[in-house]
Formats: sequence, C-alpha cells, structure tokens
Amino acid sequence: MTGEAARPGSERQEIEIKLPCDDLEAARARLRGLRAESVSPLHFEANELYDDGEGRLSRSGSTLRVRRARGETILTYKGPARFEDGIKQREERETSVADAEELEAILRALGLARRFRYEKRREEWRLGSAVVALDETPIGHFVEIEGDPSEIRRLVVALGLDFASAIPYSYARLYAIKRKEDPKLPEDMVFQDRETENGKRKT
Repeated sequence: MTGEAARPGSERQEIEIKLPCDDLEAARARLRGLRAESVSPLHFEANELYDDGEGRLSRSGSTLRVRRARGETILTYKGPARFEDGIKQREERETSVADAEELEAILRALGLARRFRYEKRREEWRLGSAVVALDETPIGHFVEIEGDPSEIRRLVVALGLDFASAIPYSYARLYAIKRKEDPKLPEDMVFQDRETENGKRKT
C-alpha cells in the first residue's frame, strides 16, 4: 500500500497482513461502524513486476513494481520479507513517476523487463494510523491491513476475520500457486472482463 515518502536514507517499512475475505460488503460495513475514514474509493489498479532475465530480484525475495492507478504511475521497491507473529515486514520505497514511458525505457536500459502483470480493484480506509485495503482480484477477495502490529491484530478481530487464515504470499506468488492447481489460467492475473481506469470496457 502506498504511504508518505520517507526521507532519503531513512527507514521505510511495510508492516501488513493479507487475509481472504468472502464478504467485502460485511467488512466495509464494519469499517463504517468503527467510523473509519474512506481515503480511496474503489478504483482499478494495473501492476507490473520487473526483473532481469535470470530472475535475480525474485530469487532474492525483492520486488520492483510499476503500478498505474487513478491517473498516477508509481514505482515501488520491496525488500525481502520477514514474518513476526504472522505479520509480514519488509523494506518498502516508492515514488510517483511523471513519465511512464520514460520509466519503461530506463528499466529496459537496465536490463529489466516485465515478468508478471496483475490487476485488482481496491478501496482504502483509514482507522487511526492503520490503513485497510479491500481488494477484488481475479482469484478472490482479500483484506490487507497495514500499520502497527498491535493495531493490525485489533483490526483483524474488529473486522470479524480469522488471523489464522493470513496469507504469507504476495499476489504474484499466490497466483503462481493457483496456476499450478489450474494450468489453464492465463499467465497474468488479469480480469477477463473488466472496466479500466478510463471507463472503457475491455475483454
């Protein structure tokens, strides 16, 4: 999830948990009941993961992502993840990019290419210092909670979710597992019938 940019050289940590959620409307109602603030209405996101030909970033547990959403292009680096009491923590650095085409040219010049694409529809809510994302994806619905570990645990309970069902995988890894179970799935995790950012229907 996006957040305020850190100062150069400062520590920037992503601390979050991802859980499956069969009923996003129930989670949304609970957030309203908790008087959470809606900070990002439901919107479409297109995400692309970049790596070199040998997959060095992926093998190291790192991620380089280009995200397009709400007219913005955001470049994100995530370091290897570690888990403490079921909550994922990793270095995360990101910045908005003014020229997406130039960014792609720079990545290509560095020997990087798009290796995986995934889409989702997301809305975000804030409660205290925590951010809750409700995600609709081609492989199901999920809730991501980012914040202080104690706040994360409190919100998991408040939203009626099961901490034991937490998923330790990124969407890319989760989709790779799904494709092993069903090889007929497309290579990328994309909606087969979707409405894009500009409102045009694509199939």
